[in-house]
Amino acid sequence: MSSPSTTGIELKTRRPLVGEIVELISSMRFAIALLAMIAIAAVIGTVMKQNEATSNYINQFGPFWFEVFGKIGLYAVYSAWWFLLLMGMLVTSTSLCIARNAPKMIKDMRSWRENVREQSLLNFHHKMQWRAPLARAALAQQTAARLADAGYRVKLVDKGHGTLLAAKRGAANKFGYIFAHSAIVIICVGALFDSDMPIRFQEWFLGKTPFSGSGLISAVPPQHRLSTANPTFRGNTLIPEGASSDSALLQRADGVLIQELPVTIHLKKFTIDFYSTGMPKLFASEVEVKDHASGEVVKAVIEVNKPLLYKGLAIYQSSFEDGGSKLKLTGFPMTGADTTPFAIAGEVGGNTALGKEYTVEWSGFRPFNVENLAGQDARAVTQGKSLQEQFAQGFDKHTGSAGRNANNKDLKNVGPSVQYKLRDKTGQAREFQNYMQPVTIDGATVFLAGVRANPADAFSFLRIPADDAHTVNEWMRLRAALTDPALRDAAAKRYAERAAPNGPNAATLRAQIEASAQKSLTLFAGDSKAAGFLAISQFLEKVPEEGRRKTAEVFMKILNGSMWELWQAARAKAGLADVSADENHGRWLMLATNALSDAFFYGAPVYLQLDEFVEVKASVFQVTRSPGKNVVYLGCALLVLGVFSMFYIRERRLWVWIKDEADGAEALMAMSTQRKTLDFEREFETLKEKLPQSA
Repeated sequence: MSSPSTTGIELKTRRPLVGEIVELISSMRFAIALLAMIAIAAVIGTVMKQNEATSNYINQFGPFWFEVFGKIGLYAVYSAWWFLLLMGMLVTSTSLCIARNAPKMIKDMRSWRENVREQSLLNFHHKMQWRAPLARAALAQQTAARLADAGYRVKLVDKGHGTLLAAKRGAANKFGYIFAHSAIVIICVGALFDSDMPIRFQEWFLGKTPFSGSGLISAVPPQHRLSTANPTFRGNTLIPEGASSDSALLQRADGVLIQELPVTIHLKKFTIDFYSTGMPKLFASEVEVKDHASGEVVKAVIEVNKPLLYKGLAIYQSSFEDGGSKLKLTGFPMTGADTTPFAIAGEVGGNTALGKEYTVEWSGFRPFNVENLAGQDARAVTQGKSLQEQFAQGFDKHTGSAGRNANNKDLKNVGPSVQYKLRDKTGQAREFQNYMQPVTIDGATVFLAGVRANPADAFSFLRIPADDAHTVNEWMRLRAALTDPALRDAAAKRYAERAAPNGPNAATLRAQIEASAQKSLTLFAGDSKAAGFLAISQFLEKVPEEGRRKTAEVFMKILNGSMWELWQAARAKAGLADVSADENHGRWLMLATNALSDAFFYGAPVYLQLDEFVEVKASVFQVTRSPGKNVVYLGCALLVLGVFSMFYIRERRLWVWIKDEADGAEALMAMSTQRKTLDFEREFETLKEKLPQSA
């Protein structure tokens, strides 16, 4: 019995699964896909602020998307498990690619490819033949010398019936591939050294947790502190003038970690210079750094982009803050008929009790605020809209809009401001920002009183018009009078007496006008649900539409006249004479009425006006330890070398086959390159002319 014939049948063996996986991972398409995903992740990490406070993300995205984004690690992209997995796969892919191809490349670089045959040279596109009256050996030596003069390395191979010259130039081009791929691995490893993975490791396995409470840093428990042996970190420390710090704060999503430093930083003096516009031009810190281990003290001046480098630590000038300025203010009641001001003092960073119901938390002070006031609208905004309109848009942390254009002629320093939170017994708080000096906007001089309910919101500003003495006293007097029913009645009576015409029905008309004036003032004074123009708008909605416009005009005329008389009645109660009825006082009353309407949205029982301050400056330093920095620098250097090698070094191979002829020798030259360029064509033409020349 004969066996089946296998003649003419090709048997294919399947590659092992492991080999296929290795080939896939080390392929270029796989690496490009990884780079694309890493690039997308980097964009997300750049656009979305990383390691912010949890409340900021909740305010920005809402509870639902906050949970979704948190689950996939978008708040700490560069330490998310999937990002680390991508980086690990990229390192693995690139390393396998180098391991597979680098030996072949090095072998090819060392190879002369001397096994080429004469017939194969005839198939090259770039080739040339010539005859010379020299012997084969002499022609070979002459050609080798000319190729060497052209920058080629040459090897002569005796083939018996002929001589082969194998020449090459630019073989270092393949080092570009090796350097570039090695650079990717080195940079990724260096970045891993400088990442927060060591900190994550301590959180996962050593019980370290972020601290979300308050109090002295020295009193923070050990589970919230990182030792000086921590290999890498990037934290901030705020130091007032004359004070010292030996720790830094590392921001986490749900609190901070305390990083203990191997040195103590003492801030001797903080210096800041300004442009003529008030924009900071230079700020620097004169410091002393004491080493805990050796006791060595280093003195230095740290400026922006001029850090202090000391034993693996880099101390950068990050920004500047208030270091606990002393403030003196005057408080004005914003509810009820009381007009009695009171004194209050505080220190930035501290708290001050305000009666039994409220606590003032002093959160900030700025000695200057440079703003662009050109073309700002001075009208107040009502019915719950933003009170600041265009003015408050674009406030920078320290310099306002001046930070954007130091040469803008419309920039003005509007003076100091104080920022504080007013917290009630239930823990609810609103934040306020009040300017010390009045600001002129569209010809109107107003005091700006900012308010916001959430830290992520911009401040909305109540604009209190300045009186003849450039104070808020007249507006406060008018505000208190508006809440006093007796003064409202007196103002309505005064208005009716002035507005009612003389005649047989004067008494009846006077009574009707007085009732209308009382109605308008009572509506404008409002209640807990509505006040100001919002209350009047709600009242007018009840009027039939066909007569609403006329009714509104009459109502507003009565309100304006009644408000004037209310102002005079309030001054009379205080023992002051009536003000003159001129254009300036008329405009003041219009602005005051707008501000009284907006005061319903201000939502504070008091207005605090800054009177005096003693500024205490503080410097914010960023302290880093980055052992992977030099590794990354090495990777970057290799990447530059690799790119230049790949793009600017061209590998060329050249062979010359020389054989004997009856009257001398015949030569066949062929040339090749990986990339055919105009330079290669010109070089080939030059060699075509040079090699056949007679000696």
